[in-house]
Amino acid sequence: MKQTTLPKPAVAAHDTIAVAEMEPPPLPADYGTMALFLDIDGTLIEHKPRPEDARADAPLVRLVAAASEALDGALALVTGRSLAMVDGLFAPHRFPAAGLYGLEHRLVLGAQATKADEPADLAAVADQLQSTFADVEGIYFERKGAVMAVHTRAAPAVFPEVKAAAERALERLSGRYRVLAGNAGLEFIPLDALKSAAISRLMQQPPFLGRRPFFFGDDTSDEVGFERVNELGGVSVRVGRRAAATRARYGARDVAEVLEWLKRLVSGAGKASA
Repeated sequence: MKQTTLPKPAVAAHDTIAVAEMEPPPLPADYGTMALFLDIDGTLIEHKPRPEDARADAPLVRLVAAASEALDGALALVTGRSLAMVDGLFAPHRFPAAGLYGLEHRLVLGAQATKADEPADLAAVADQLQSTFADVEGIYFERKGAVMAVHTRAAPAVFPEVKAAAERALERLSGRYRVLAGNAGLEFIPLDALKSAAISRLMQQPPFLGRRPFFFGDDTSDEVGFERVNELGGVSVRVGRRAAATRARYGARDVAEVLEWLKRLVSGAGKASA
């Protein structure tokens, strides 16, 4: 398989480009220079109305493990899910990871993960919103410690009402949280929980240290990660065609195209070592 050297981004890290115009990145000429960061939902697996209904099947788990091995362990999962959920999806593997947008993290392959519990004020807000929308079919509240998500994928018409209620409730959280709207819902996220910070932290640790970061993500919360990766001279990849524009420099149409790219990476690593 022919591998090409990646061109440097043609635009500044803070600029946006049209998603429809983007293609997947070529593979690096030297896998030893690459660090790979992967979002999960909408990137490695399809979104579900209830996140716990999503599954990482055996072929996907083997593929991610093979990609990690090809990169000498320089692969991390960067997600809004808790690390307990991540480990459940990819068992028996425990990859380096940042969960809850970096509030939870595992910096070393196989190590124990930190945990971020639900604070009392967020619990009170969650209870109130769940009570407000208890009779609305299709809304799902995902309480995952220090982050709470409200999923409206199965009830898109009610999203504006949910968003307005969430913004009113935000006033009760003492300026420590933000409401981030995504493709099919919103999340209450602490101000210091950012995928950009999670990637920066991982990049300071072996085996990521000194490598060029590649980051694949599909949603609004991934944009700060794209910007940080661009600043580091890396490769940012927006998955899906829902957004009109993005800070990412490359694109993948859907989950299937991401998985095909990973298969080519694994195959290329095998040929390089043969």
